[in-house]
Amino acid sequence: MTATREPVRAGTSLTNDQLREILPHRWPFLLIDRVEKVEPGVGAVGIKNVAATEMWFQGHFPTAAVLPGVIIIEAMAQLAGVVFALAGAGPIGYLAGVRTMRFRRPVVPGDQLLLTADRTAGGRGFSEFRVSARVDGQIAAEGTITIADPAATSPTGKV
Repeated sequence: MTATREPVRAGTSLTNDQLREILPHRWPFLLIDRVEKVEPGVGAVGIKNVAATEMWFQGHFPTAAVLPGVIIIEAMAQLAGVVFALAGAGPIGYLAGVRTMRFRRPVVPGDQLLLTADRTAGGRGFSEFRVSARVDGQIAAEGTITIADPAATSPTGKV
């Protein structure tokens, strides 16, 4: 996020262009299309549109396309990273842990993932988030992840 940007207020939505100012990810690995609402340091709701042209579908699986679970986790982690960054963490938040992740239904091309990330704990450069991904109101994946600010957790204070 640039230093000249105004602080993001609770309930603010973010476009894809604004997300690229906050997250270091770029195509093909920027997995959030927009953020419906965000409260810095607290939580967010975001959208990922699942397109048949995404590269993972070439091999996962050629005859029955299913979005890989690790991609769903990464999309939820990116949303948590937005919450983390807007609360004052460094420019890069690393996915530091995945706990109790469950996959409840397959995600296929044409689906739209409604992602949520709610901060449940944190301190000293780490934040824990309860995350979920839903399709048409049904839970596709849910669990708990940890995001770390490498500058805050490194012995040298650098990434």
